[in-house]
Amino acid sequence: MWASGTSEPGSVTGHEAFTYLGKDVTFHGILTSDGNVRIDGHLEGELHSTGTLTIGAHAVIRGNITAGILVTSGNINGTVIASEKIKILNPGTLIGNIRTPAISIEAGAHFHGLSDMGLDSQLAGQFRVKRETYATGRT
Repeated sequence: MWASGTSEPGSVTGHEAFTYLGKDVTFHGILTSDGNVRIDGHLEGELHSTGTLTIGAHAVIRGNITAGILVTSGNINGTVIASEKIKILNPGTLIGNIRTPAISIEAGAHFHGLSDMGLDSQLAGQFRVKRETYATGRT
C-alpha cells in the first residue's frame, strides 16, 4: 500500500491522517475517530468514524459501526449506520442490519440482514399516490 503506488479499492492514500489497526492487533472496547480509519485486525465492541472506514480482507469486526463511508472486504457482524454509503467488496461478508442512503455489493461479497436506505417522506408520499392510483385504476 505504501511504496507501490497501488492500493485496495477504498483504501486511504496520500497524506491524509488516519487511524490504523494492524493485522496482528485485537481491540476490545469503543474506538472513536474524527477521521479515516483502516482495520486489518480484530475488533469487538463499537467503532465510530466520521470519515471513511476501510475494513481489510483479513479483518473481523464483532459490534456496531457508525461511519461516513464504509468500505469492507472483511467480516462484519453487527449493525452498521453509514451517513454516505456502504461498499461490500469481495470477499467481504456483512451480517447485520444496515442504514445508509447508498449501498453496493460486489460479486462474490455477501450481505445477510435488513437494509434501510432512508426513503425520505416526499418520495414516500409520491410512491403512495402512484400505488393508490394503480390500485383503483384512476389517474
